[in-house]
Order: sequence, then structure tokens, then C-alpha cells
Amino acid sequence: MSENFHHNLRFPLRLSESLPLPMTVRSKLSNALKTGSKADKSIANYMLGTLAEVPFETAASLAAKVEVSEATVGRFCRSAGYKSFKDLKEHLKADLGDHPWLVSDRLNEMHSSARKDNTHLTDGMEMEIAAVVRIYEYAGTPEWQTVAERLAHTANVYVAGFQTERGLAQYFANQMQYLRDRVMLLDLAGGNFAEVLASDQDACLVIFEARRYSRMAKVLAQEAQAASVPVTIVTDLFCDWARDNADEVFAVPTQFNQFWDSTAQMASLSNLMINSVCMELGPDVEDRLSRFAKLYGSITGHVGDPIATIAK
Repeated sequence: MSENFHHNLRFPLRLSESLPLPMTVRSKLSNALKTGSKADKSIANYMLGTLAEVPFETAASLAAKVEVSEATVGRFCRSAGYKSFKDLKEHLKADLGDHPWLVSDRLNEMHSSARKDNTHLTDGMEMEIAAVVRIYEYAGTPEWQTVAERLAHTANVYVAGFQTERGLAQYFANQMQYLRDRVMLLDLAGGNFAEVLASDQDACLVIFEARRYSRMAKVLAQEAQAASVPVTIVTDLFCDWARDNADEVFAVPTQFNQFWDSTAQMASLSNLMINSVCMELGPDVEDRLSRFAKLYGSITGHVGDPIATIAK
């Protein structure tokens, strides 16, 4: 299903328009990722990841988030064909409109009570809800389906994560191992990633990374692509080098009004991807899951399971 199809579901055309304006803005931002300076790429990457929120930013707030100057934001907008950042926002506002969310009574009640106590918590909750919506939108894109098919059918799947994202990578690899053979978490201690970079076997690579980015993550992605290994990167909205070094990039919001960036939604994305891989593999997965459950039951055991016989 094409990206344009999903886009038009969210932003229907007016009779007076031949093309939706946000697509025009998006195409200009995408072009800046390929041809712009480092600062331009950072701005374009962040704006592409938060397009619906851009109308509510100021040049100063955007500059602070991307860590560039306000003047740099202005120059970027002019180079993209807009008079100013305000002009770019007006193009988006004219077409985005208001998109109220339908939420449950419980969520509305939580929202109301939180407003009375801690506004910053309510704002963070709304940001996290928006992040979940974004992840599910990813699941309807051609890129998502490509990755799901690759992870289901490529002979060897390698997963890497660095610093605090190492845990996300291990979680994804462990969950994938329930679905299929030959899913491996890359060994960081060896220092050369030879298992994926020096092998002639059919392989693909998934990298989890968030700022401040590990140098090894970027080098690994570059070397993998040079070795013709398809690379998928799950990262935050600020990573301006990922798109140049990966076949697919899933940029996930990580700022939710907390003292530190949160990568929790990357785990949500990995769960949804695992589900897509499971659907791609089909009913045969059930036999593998049953074997795993039987092995675990006989070796380790489950709480409250009177049937499994623990091996002596």
C-alpha cells in the first residue's frame, strides 16, 4: 500500500488543490536530507519525524531541539523555498487542520485529573500517545512490509545495540528467536563484527540506536552496506546520519517531558515488527512456539503449571 494512500487518508485533498501541501513540504525536506549541509539534514530529519507538530513550534524552539541557531532554521526555510519558518508553518496549517483523537472515557478522566495536578505529566502522556500512533502508521508503509519479509526469510538475522540501547537489541533478538532460527545478537567484544561483515552467507542487520550515538553504530551500518548487507535502523528523531547509512530508518519520538530521553517506544515498535514477522511466517510458527514452551516447561518450569514434568 503506497505512502500516498496512507497520507491521503489522514489529509484529504481539497477540491481546489491538485496535490496535498504536506507532501510538497515532505518532498522538500526529503531532498534536504540528500543535498543539504549537516545542519540542514538535522533540521529536515527532525521535521520529517514530527510533521504534524511543526505548526506549533517556533523557530527558537525548533532550533533548541535540533541544537542549531535560530538563524540556521531561517536559512534552511529560505533554501527550501519558503519566506520564513512562519511561511513553512502556514503551508502545513492550511492542510493539516485539526485532528482530534477518539479516546476512551478512562483516558479522558486521567487527562482531566492530571491537568489538575501536573501539566507536564499530561503533556508527556499526550506525546507518548502520539508516538504510539506514529509507530502504527509505520506498520502500514511499504518499508515496514519489506523489513518484515526480510526478517522472516533472510537466512541470518543480526541485531545490534550500543550503550543503553543494547537491552532493546537483546529483547528484539530474543523475541525473534522464538519465531525462527539463526537470529543473533552481535558480539561487541570481538571488535570487528566479523560474523556479519566477513561472511558470505545471506544476512540482514537491525540496529537500535539513540543519541548520543555510538561511533560503532554508524561504522557498523556503513560497513554492512558496503558488504551488501541490508540495514534497518531504529533510532530517534535527531539522528541525521541514519538515512545515509541504512535501507530503512524508523525514527521514533523519544522526548516525553521527562528529564531524560525515553526509548520505551522503540520497544513498542519492535513488538509490532515481531508481530508482522509472525504474520509473514504463517501458521508454522505455532509448532516452533509449542516446542519452545515444552522445552522451557521441562527444563525450567512455569509458575502454576501442574502439567509440565521437570527433567531430572
